[in-house]
Amino acid sequence: MNIGFIGVGKLGMPCAEEMAKKGHTVTGYDTASRASSYINIVPSIKECVQNANIVFIAVPTPHDPAYDGRHPTAHLEPKDFNYDIVKTCLIEADKWMTKNQLLVLISTVLPGTTRREFIQLTNNTRFVYNPYLIAMGSVAWDMVNPEMIMIGTEDGSTTGDAKLLIEFYKTVMENNPRYVVGTWDECECIKVFYNTFISAKIGLVNMIQDVAIKQGNINVDVVTDALSKSTMRIMGPQYMKAGMGDGGACHPRDNIALRYLAKNLNLGYDLFDSIMNAREIQALNIADFLYRKGQEHNLPIYIHGKAYKPDVAYCDGSYSLLIGWHLKNAYNVDPIYIDPLTGDTVNESVKGVVLLAHNKKVTYDYRGFKEDQQLYCKIEKGSIVVDPWRNYKTEDKDITVIHYGNSR
Repeated sequence: MNIGFIGVGKLGMPCAEEMAKKGHTVTGYDTASRASSYINIVPSIKECVQNANIVFIAVPTPHDPAYDGRHPTAHLEPKDFNYDIVKTCLIEADKWMTKNQLLVLISTVLPGTTRREFIQLTNNTRFVYNPYLIAMGSVAWDMVNPEMIMIGTEDGSTTGDAKLLIEFYKTVMENNPRYVVGTWDECECIKVFYNTFISAKIGLVNMIQDVAIKQGNINVDVVTDALSKSTMRIMGPQYMKAGMGDGGACHPRDNIALRYLAKNLNLGYDLFDSIMNAREIQALNIADFLYRKGQEHNLPIYIHGKAYKPDVAYCDGSYSLLIGWHLKNAYNVDPIYIDPLTGDTVNESVKGVVLLAHNKKVTYDYRGFKEDQQLYCKIEKGSIVVDPWRNYKTEDKDITVIHYGNSR
């Protein structure tokens, strides 16, 4: 097929290129200068959509920058996403498209947004809402190996448009995902609640980690391993490893946006605020632990990994930065970050209290990554390594290793 792709940035480009690698002719457009070996980049939306059978829109729905999760947010007034970029692209694409073409929106929005704000902007073409389950660091793999594909139509029926998309994705996917067809509103719900389920799971397993530290005689991994295998009534094993808190450009902000939804719909309760508050207190608990170890041994504090996850340079919603914020705000301590991708480099070796925030093996386990996290620097004798993932081992007896969450 001829595919148009509006928004070929850090998320859109890998997806567009995967479509091209599977034999489709893809034309991309972005406001920023982009280059690709797989797709043709054009300077206007008009040129992007004119000859396309299907046009995908993958542009940001940004939040207020103060709400991204690198600082406490639970006390802030809830806000919806900003949809201005999506609206601009919908209007411009619809101007040049016809009923023979299908316009597909990928961007994350709150339930009710398409019906309330978008559909009246697409008068000349057909429209489907189709959010993706993709994440930085593994976008291309996620795109072609999704757990499910959500396709939102006006009334939730498997229309010709839904069937067209399903047939298209069958030529692209490398696994055999399930296809969920619902109303626009249902697919909006599936996407944001999928994300907040993950945030809630991480909050719960990290609560067990807090209990292990404060109660004693508990290895959090024994508890979470038992729960992760309890598939009859709970859920599967993903995100059941206690460690660092939820982060990134999506999950924290999705919970904040859902706080806005709870308030706007007058639900009378706000679980999402509790999830975000737990995330922030759990970060404070780690900061307190690091501070006490540093004071006890007169050592500086290093945070090994500044970006919100390994192998990316993005600090959106970074849990490392949230811990650092608590160290500064509560104890007037500035931690030293170590992360080559964010430009935070140190001497070849360091001596201090070192929090191993990054762990590639845990983060990318779901796509089969099995290698241990390589250190960004050498850790000197006399240091204290705090590993919230409980994986790090060393034969150097002059380095103290604390598996945070195992208080046996």
